[in-house]
Amino acid sequence: MKIKKWLGVAAIATVAGLTLVACGNSDKKADNATTIKIATVNRSGSEEKRWDKIQELVKKDGITLKFTEFTDYSQPNKATADGEVDLNAFQHYNFLNNWNKENGKDLVAIADTYISPIRLYSGLNGSDNKYTKVEDIPANGEIAVPNDATNESRALYLLQSAGLIKLDVSGTALATVANIKENPKNLKITELDASQTARSLSSVDAAVVNNTFVTEAKLDYKKALFKEQADENSKQWYNIIVAKKDWETSPKADAIKKVIAAYHTDEVKKVIEETSDGLDQPVW
Repeated sequence: MKIKKWLGVAAIATVAGLTLVACGNSDKKADNATTIKIATVNRSGSEEKRWDKIQELVKKDGITLKFTEFTDYSQPNKATADGEVDLNAFQHYNFLNNWNKENGKDLVAIADTYISPIRLYSGLNGSDNKYTKVEDIPANGEIAVPNDATNESRALYLLQSAGLIKLDVSGTALATVANIKENPKNLKITELDASQTARSLSSVDAAVVNNTFVTEAKLDYKKALFKEQADENSKQWYNIIVAKKDWETSPKADAIKKVIAAYHTDEVKKVIEETSDGLDQPVW
């Protein structure tokens, strides 16, 4: 009887142990399914605050965001393709499309987030702007634009949106000065290194300045003559959240969808507008 009793107790203990192991594995799977790993690059203070808000919004669903910060733009897409992270948030459509082509990958954009519009700035007389609106730019005036293929194209689309020129290309097609089909003011478009367009403001009527150089040049972006518009020609510059092509078959798909839904809320929109001081514009 004692042996049978001992065996009965042993059997119960074994079953209990198996149950605990099963529960432990289940908990790990649940944790893995609700921890979303996101690759970013040198997040600004504004970006940190918007992701803090997103984490706050998804916490009720048991979702935790874990960030891997890179300093090299070539690494986050590789980490996403290799499955080291679930998502990345650092690039626009143009960068992703080029990276996929160069690396033979098929990462996909799963959500639009924001655009950091470039701007057209007035030329300067000393420290004062020569003009206060686009219409003031005179006939035969000179406008400086960046000379690298990507930024020049973006600048020319900006000038088109401002009503100064018309191009014979649209959408994702790269534009050059050769694509200017209408130039009613006979403007001279001067191509300079992107770092030099701001420095040219004392000698030109206007210049397109990349956001990278606005602070350095001590320009007041709020006084820009024109800001890039969110439309079909600027969509390639929308920042995006990126994942593997088959992300919807992942056990994390539902959690990822909730992260996107949280990003696309008025609460996050408000954070972006307030913390970026208007430099970033939500586009969802």
